[in-house]
Amino acid sequence: MGSTGEQLGVMKLSDALRKAQSLGLDLVEVAPTANPPVCKIVDFGKFRYDISKQEKDKKTSGTKLKEIKFRVNIDDHDYLTKIRHGEGFLDKGNKVRVQLQFRGREMAHQEFGMQLMEKVRDDLAGMSQVEMEPKIAGRNVTMTLSPLPAARRKRRFSVPANDVAEEPPDNGSPPEEK
Repeated sequence: MGSTGEQLGVMKLSDALRKAQSLGLDLVEVAPTANPPVCKIVDFGKFRYDISKQEKDKKTSGTKLKEIKFRVNIDDHDYLTKIRHGEGFLDKGNKVRVQLQFRGREMAHQEFGMQLMEKVRDDLAGMSQVEMEPKIAGRNVTMTLSPLPAARRKRRFSVPANDVAEEPPDNGSPPEEK
């Protein structure tokens, strides 16, 4: 294959090397197992750079761990906001650590905390599976959720932007009669 991508066909090694030298480029073997072996006429430094860039892109597709913190007496609206954030994290393929913090005398009623964690687990069941069951450690309860495969995820709480209907602005005058 030539430097501009055109096929040069089958040729002898000496002819291919001569052609590459005349262009000031290198002859690089791309598919050594093919019969005959496939070679490219390219700048070897750029070729290596492109390969390393492709390998780096493959590596960076790992999952991250995001964290959502709750308190026992969380308001419904705040709870829904945090659940929506959790759904967003899971939808992007990240794991989510759910942490519940107890303060003061809340430690006397840890069952309320466990009920809240079960509610979070149930609400995010369409997007995730439990990787680590809720565990009490000191004044915290933690649980880790990992995302389901993309085909099985079902969002329950996010409001799509196009479903929100905007109301017409009120100009202060009464509605017109027809």
